[in-house]
Amino acid sequence: MNYQFNNTEAIYLQIMRELCYQILRGDYKAGDQLPTWVEAGLQFNVNHNTIARAYLEMSHAGIVETRRGSGTFVTSDQERLNKLHESMKKDLLNSFVGEMTSLGYSLLEIAEAFQDYLNEISVSSMHGEL
Repeated sequence: MNYQFNNTEAIYLQIMRELCYQILRGDYKAGDQLPTWVEAGLQFNVNHNTIARAYLEMSHAGIVETRRGSGTFVTSDQERLNKLHESMKKDLLNSFVGEMTSLGYSLLEIAEAFQDYLNEISVSSMHGEL
């Protein structure tokens, strides 16, 4: 995999976010083992210490559990995973609304545009266009 990192945020945070996306998409399920630091370092093309930092932060957030001698595993705490899901949803919405308001759209215009978009994709999905 060839990940493109941006220069505005620490790489370990970007890796952490990507791993959280993978967990929420079901690429890694509750109780699954994550790649070792070295394996993940090769996947992301970064030093394994960067992966260690991402895993440590994820551990502090309760998203993963490190088992000495066994590796790092996605938490089995479904409540914690639900909170992660809600947190990431809010972050994405904040980012979207922030970008739209910086372009001069009002909250009402954003809400109307979003509703129009949802209506369009709903119709498209009914016609098998998605």
